[in-house]
Amino acid sequence: MTDERRDGAAPEAKREGFTGWLDAVRATRTGRLTFRVVVGVLGATLVIGGLVLVPLPGPGWLIVFAGLAVLATEFAWAHRLLEFAKRTLSAWTDWLLRQNWAVRILVAGVTFAFATVLVWFMLKLSLGVDLLQMAQTFLARTRA
Repeated sequence: MTDERRDGAAPEAKREGFTGWLDAVRATRTGRLTFRVVVGVLGATLVIGGLVLVPLPGPGWLIVFAGLAVLATEFAWAHRLLEFAKRTLSAWTDWLLRQNWAVRILVAGVTFAFATVLVWFMLKLSLGVDLLQMAQTFLARTRA
């Protein structure tokens, strides 16, 4: 046989690069299952790691969304959750942009205060460093 199959239909075009490799992996039952497990573990790791980082200053929510995006490539529930999260985030930012400057400054101030208290608390619990005590000691020495 040359370029045609026995049923007379033209052969499927082979994809190249990553998409072709992905199609080849998904072509077998074992490949599909293995790929789903790898995507599940990687996505869950990103989501859990991002949730741990959420209270700290940094890209916690961004990592959570990245993990959901990875999971959404293979799981419909993750796709629905990601779409819900995007809609909710969009509604929140739209609401905040409609507010006057006083509300925006208040939200920013509360967010900054919360992050500051959280960093202080995490440093005190994890490293035993009390920034308030250090600041009081420093101020007492500079006054003397």
